[in-house]
Amino acid sequence: MCELVVRLGSGKEVPIDESTLSIVYKYIRSEYTLEELARDLGLENWEEAYDFIKRLPAWIAWTPSSFFEYTKRRICGEA
Repeated sequence: MCELVVRLGSGKEVPIDESTLSIVYKYIRSEYTLEELARDLGLENWEEAYDFIKRLPAWIAWTPSSFFEYTKRRICGEA
């Protein structure tokens, strides 16, 4: 199974899975600071969190979680 990742400018890779998506959804839909986002994603500071948000494809952020696994399988050629 392939894994979707977001590569940051610092060289870190953040895997996109259900737990990451739930954190991103929380950030988008509520009052959630970049510092909190960095802490929850295991990043060093708010600047890395900002870089993550900049590099995250918008379609991932707005895809419902129930549809994400299906879309991920299609991208990876597993469907």
